Amino acid sequence: MLRLFRRTDPLEPSRLELTIGGRTVAVTIKRVARARRFTLRVRTAQRDVVLSMPMRGSLAAARDFAERHAGWILTRIERLEADVAFVPGATIPLRGVPHRITHRPERRGTVSLEPGEPASLLVFGDGAHLRRRLTDWLRRQALLDLTAAVERHCARLGARHGPISVKDTATRWGSCSSDGALSFSWRLILAPPMVLDYLAAHEVAHLREMNHSVRFWRLCAELCPQMEEAKAWLKRHGVELHRYG
Repeated sequence: MLRLFRRTDPLEPSRLELTIGGRTVAVTIKRVARARRFTLRVRTAQRDVVLSMPMRGSLAAARDFAERHAGWILTRIERLEADVAFVPGATIPLRGVPHRITHRPERRGTVSLEPGEPASLLVFGDGAHLRRRLTDWLRRQALLDLTAAVERHCARLGARHGPISVKDTATRWGSCSSDGALSFSWRLILAPPMVLDYLAAHEVAHLREMNHSVRFWRLCAELCPQMEEAKAWLKRHGVELHRYG
């Protein structure tokens, strides 16, 4: 009996591996319909390397492109490895001010502030839960500060907002939905207060102007006089906020 089988192409690998500086680095491959060239990104939040390429690009060309930029990849990976974990003795910013993480296992509770040079974030309880407790506390502080800022700006604008939430977003500091729900990155609590205030003003302005027109930016500046300074700070230091955790 003669049997006919449909020929199937082997699955294309979703990543390639490079040897850079004596180490193996995985590079995720992403074909993009509108891409006209190869591009590389080292994503801070996801801590990975992504190579975007045209749909018709070859894997051989992708590997060659990545290898030619091996030095660039290694430099950015080394920056990621300089991240600051939430562990006793580490120093992290809180509202732009350095604070040392101090573990107090003998006491019950969550987190408390202690003044000093530098100031301390006292984390109580079992050390196995220190990172989670500190992260949860920082998220609550972010929500408190952002809620206060949003309500202040809404009162000035005569606008009404929907639910306010905080998340650990990788690419956006804030968002405003069509029904007025506002969402922000909890990491804004690490930045100077003017930065958090600017992002709150930015999203509140979207309650009036769901765009980035001249009228929108004029409204932002009215709500937050330090807008340009805050935007400049985010451009210079925003990616650093993802180093902590």
